[in-house]
Amino acid sequence: METKLANGTKRVIDGVSRVYYDGYWVKAYDAPADTLQVKRQLIEALTRRLFNHVEHGINVPGTRLEAARRAFEIEEDPQRKRVKSAMLAGALFNRVTDIFTKLVDMQAVGVKIDSENALMRLCGEHLEEALTLGKLVLHRSGDEGIDELWGEPFKAFAFPIEAFYRSRYIKIAQTMRTIDEVADQLIVTFEAMPMFSGIESLVRAFAAAARLKCETLRTEGDIFEIWTSFVVSAEQLVGFQPRLSAEATVVEQHWAADGMALVRQSKDLVTHMVRARVPMPKSTRELAERLGWYRSAVGPAPPASAQVTRLSERRDGDSIAGALDPGRERAH
Repeated sequence: METKLANGTKRVIDGVSRVYYDGYWVKAYDAPADTLQVKRQLIEALTRRLFNHVEHGINVPGTRLEAARRAFEIEEDPQRKRVKSAMLAGALFNRVTDIFTKLVDMQAVGVKIDSENALMRLCGEHLEEALTLGKLVLHRSGDEGIDELWGEPFKAFAFPIEAFYRSRYIKIAQTMRTIDEVADQLIVTFEAMPMFSGIESLVRAFAAAARLKCETLRTEGDIFEIWTSFVVSAEQLVGFQPRLSAEATVVEQHWAADGMALVRQSKDLVTHMVRARVPMPKSTRELAERLGWYRSAVGPAPPASAQVTRLSERRDGDSIAGALDPGRERAH
């Protein structure tokens, strides 16, 4: 009987250093030295990445922290307060970056900076507050929040660099698993429909390219090939043409159009996850539900397209996200 691999197992596979987490071999990178300079650079990079993936307008300069807090505190309308909480979180992150920059400059001229320094404690407080507020911030798609991204700058501050890297590998493995779940849902939805014959290979190629892009840093030498493969595989997937006969009924045309709309939604969701390198569980559950309703709709008595669309827009009811076994181990 094969011994189950422990999470954190490292191996060189095809000349690439990899680490095993939850069924996936993730590309591993050497962690840099655990210094204040490295932490500052990491927090700056994570903060830029965060603002690149969340809703617009919240990248408030740290110099405006007090004004952002006043605006948040006096706001009474819940919907407006949510937006102002996001702006306050952005100002807190940027203030931390401002402080870290000065601390590193002081350290460079010989001033000792330790974890008990008052400014270091203030950074921790700011990041913790921003993490709490960040739970109300939406992904740029508007579908859900991505709490993991809000937590990363705090982890980079509070954890040793090596521990932070381990947490990233876990998130990447979880993202890979979610990518495969979306792919499996697409295949199970369309594999029995003759008009979608041939789409399975495109789905699998897209999922493979997405997993590879998810684990690869933009600074890697092969990023040009990896990103190109990912983009092209996405274009080929959404460019699929359902096979309709010249005598196709209006209902069959509706099935094809609604099916391709779901393919495009799936491509968009996977792209969001790949770029952020975190899973998006709420959006994934809702997509799985829409695919489930589509499978039901194209059964023995399929409704018209307008009815299928209404079903696909549901936000309540039982989720079918667990319809497929997500536990298969894959080594990439």
